[in-house]
Amino acid sequence: MIEVMQPTRPGRPDPRAQAQQAQLAASLAGAVDLAAVKARSEAAARAQAAPPPTAAAPAGAPGAAVVDVTEETFQAEVLDRSFQVPVVLDLWAEWCGPCKQLSPVLERLAAEGGGSWVLAKVDVDANPALAQGLRVQGIPAVKAVWQGQLVAEFTGAIPEEQARQFVTELVRATTGGAIPGTGEEAPAEAEDPRLDAAEAALERGDLTAAEAAYQAILDAEPDHPVAGLALRQVQLFRRADEAGPDALAAADAAPDDVAAQARAADFLLGTGDVEGAFERLLDVVRRTAGDDRDQARQHLVELFGVVGDQDPRVAAARRQLTLALY
Repeated sequence: MIEVMQPTRPGRPDPRAQAQQAQLAASLAGAVDLAAVKARSEAAARAQAAPPPTAAAPAGAPGAAVVDVTEETFQAEVLDRSFQVPVVLDLWAEWCGPCKQLSPVLERLAAEGGGSWVLAKVDVDANPALAQGLRVQGIPAVKAVWQGQLVAEFTGAIPEEQARQFVTELVRATTGGAIPGTGEEAPAEAEDPRLDAAEAALERGDLTAAEAAYQAILDAEPDHPVAGLALRQVQLFRRADEAGPDALAAADAAPDDVAAQARAADFLLGTGDVEGAFERLLDVVRRTAGDDRDQARQHLVELFGVVGDQDPRVAAARRQLTLALY
């Protein structure tokens, strides 16, 4: 399922999960990694029961803002913890000179963060399976994990200013800086009873009714803070459902068919492959011109709106789009 979008309302049914579970389960069963979904759900449950990270804990100890991670502790200290706060992986080795420049910077920033994010240090020589699983091509490598998924990364030593910007944008895009268990979480949004009909339709798996309910809210209040994004999400799920699992094969067989590429991108995004959806349309933009390029660009921008500008992958794809166009 799409893990990158923010919930419509805190504590309320999420159109992403409700729509996908109710409407797309049958048609997309072959494409959705149900085991991975179950694992993320279990990790989230463990995170709720675990104490939040704290800068007061000694560096390297479980629950600290800076932890040393091994293959045995990766699940608890990275995957589970990422359902509380974003986790930044610092993949390093003793022989790596640039690592010795970057690691102290990241450790200092994590301490300053006071538990708003966690730095997880991984010695790639001592943990080769982790390095392989994370597809490390060179070190130092930095990868950000949020709710069990990689959301941003860079390779090589960078200046402290750029490292600070990286973690600042990551925290802003995920938790907004709130530290779990401290009472600093953002206040809950006011309840809007008009959303209940749409959410009830999602629980039934009735995407048509949900779409109509969200549209009715927007007709009365065009700037509604929830309905606009929720409507785009539901419309995406409808398109993904209509495209079906055959959309990828059809698009691969017709690389110059922009409409087929758009359907494939919808399907990929609907099943959680955000980067795959963006890259498919970016590829069309790079190798086409005129109306085809503009059609692909417009559809890509629409998908940006579905995911949300707060997601680091949208920012990265926007930069790639700019490079492709100019």
